[in-house]
Amino acid sequence: MASLARARAVFHRIHHNKFFETFVIAVILLSAVLVGVRTYEVEPDFLPFINALDYGVTLFFLVELLIRMASAGRLRHFFRHGWNVFDFVVVVVSLVPAEWAGTALVARLLRVFRILRLVSFIPELRMLVNALIQSLPRLFYVMLMMFVIFYIYAAIGSLVFAGINEAMWGNIFRAMLTLFRIATFEDWTDLMYETQAVYPLSWIYYVTFIFLAAFVFLNMVIGIILDVMQREHEKMDREAAMADGQEPVQQEAPPAASGEDLSALHARLERIERLLEARRDSERQ
Repeated sequence: MASLARARAVFHRIHHNKFFETFVIAVILLSAVLVGVRTYEVEPDFLPFINALDYGVTLFFLVELLIRMASAGRLRHFFRHGWNVFDFVVVVVSLVPAEWAGTALVARLLRVFRILRLVSFIPELRMLVNALIQSLPRLFYVMLMMFVIFYIYAAIGSLVFAGINEAMWGNIFRAMLTLFRIATFEDWTDLMYETQAVYPLSWIYYVTFIFLAAFVFLNMVIGIILDVMQREHEKMDREAAMADGQEPVQQEAPPAASGEDLSALHARLERIERLLEARRDSERQ
């Protein structure tokens, strides 16, 4: 048991070593470069070197994952964190040989996801992803309202403008794609001028839709994400403070009044009562 504890301590130090973490990030970037290199026409003389690098990166990821699992002690402690599960799946999937018949394309596509391991190693990226995931329930209702607005405007556009441009407004599906184009400000003025030649007031349709889709709902989405990101940042600060052995900052309570202060206050109240009684007596006389 003592030897296992010492081995676990060694793996723990390796895992949390800054140089080791930096080297892991460099290897992840190297794997991203290898994915990009394979999209070009590579000289046959360089293919063995690129394949050897790919095998080396895969082997390093496997060793690094085993070190992290060993430093965690029990496997349930390792798989308790979602990012560890993500890294485990990515590494296991990358073990599929890219040269297998029938799986070459799938294996190379799965190797692309090794780049996402940067997210699990950089705390700021983890905060962004966590904020995005936690904001999805609140974003759902905003997206639902956006869909309702898109559907209403698409129905109006397909009924009114279908005779002007069948390719853009022929049915509600085409109209929704056209509205998405308008929401991204992609040549929306050409569509407006086209319909204005027949309906001069059609500019109201476009302006109101852009105001709702591109300004109101977009700002709502940004506000929700920023709010969640602020909470995630505060959570990270609290976790960092606890990891450093510091107590969370709490507001200090006002100092309690001492016995001497209470006695002086009581004496002052008695003097005020005597002065009031003397004043009432003088008024009666």
